[in-house]
Amino acid sequence: MNTAAGTRIAPGFTAGLRALALLLLAPGLACAQVLAAGEWGRRADMLEPNSEFTLTALDGKLYVLGGYPKGRVTVRTVQIYDIGTDTWRFGPPLPRPNNHGMAATAGGIIYLIGGQTDPNAAYVSTVYALDPRAGRWIEKTPMPSARSAGVALVYEGKIYVAGGRPPRGHDFAVYDPSSDRWETLPDLPTQRNHVAGAVIDGRIHVAGGRLQGGFMSEKTTAFEAFDPKARRWTAAAPMLKGRSGMNGVMAEGCFHVWGGEHRDGMFPDHDVYDPGAGRWVKLPDMPIPVHGVTGAAFLAGMIWVTGGGIGNGGNSGTTLNQTYRPAMRCR
Repeated sequence: MNTAAGTRIAPGFTAGLRALALLLLAPGLACAQVLAAGEWGRRADMLEPNSEFTLTALDGKLYVLGGYPKGRVTVRTVQIYDIGTDTWRFGPPLPRPNNHGMAATAGGIIYLIGGQTDPNAAYVSTVYALDPRAGRWIEKTPMPSARSAGVALVYEGKIYVAGGRPPRGHDFAVYDPSSDRWETLPDLPTQRNHVAGAVIDGRIHVAGGRLQGGFMSEKTTAFEAFDPKARRWTAAAPMLKGRSGMNGVMAEGCFHVWGGEHRDGMFPDHDVYDPGAGRWVKLPDMPIPVHGVTGAAFLAGMIWVTGGGIGNGGNSGTTLNQTYRPAMRCR
């Protein structure tokens, strides 16, 4: 951009100013924000900093499950955000500490699936269910295999869980809450973890991810779709670049994917997949790049980008509660 005096300002400097403004914006002011289409903003900060957690939504509320803040100490904490009142509170603690879990909501019940009890601990296959009206967690039938850092997606009342840290990157199974039973499905073609996913046109889509356990390992652009009726996988248009540790959600018919981490820092990229065109589109970078959140929400006309780390690994959890109002509509 150019100033009145004709001095050129680097685009990175402008982006930095936007990020600084968001960081300094008080939660009380953020509550009053009315975002225009294509704008980022902030709402009330989380009660405690966190990353490597999983998130789901129910009845206008966000549920942040487990994770770990600075120090990499895994927590049992449940933080609940009410979108209507812009306030946070603590919910019923998890039965066990959990990081890199996979959350989903089906039939008015919140599910926490898999994960790890400690950053260096073995993966777990546990499934816990929370009925917010009862206010307590109940253990359900475990997954067929223990895994963490995959993605859980709901389609027609069932929960599909894909991917995970090695050696479980190919694993794919579906859980039926009505019968409390699991079924193993055909392997995810590209084994990976720290992925994003969405249900698009009745198919389970899995995007990106890393091939090995650490954030410095090779990333993939793979974007693959499973048809529950045909029970087979097909390849969709690859992502614009290989990324892992990112997050994504469907909004206005488009699949938004943002953030992630690499060996030198964060991915600020915000890309959108247009199902009608069958292609990815790059949007302006997000102002405060984050990683380490699985699961997202599109509610009240906004995408909610809650918490996450701003530095490599799991030692940089934040209290950020960023929002984005989509401008792009697909189909």
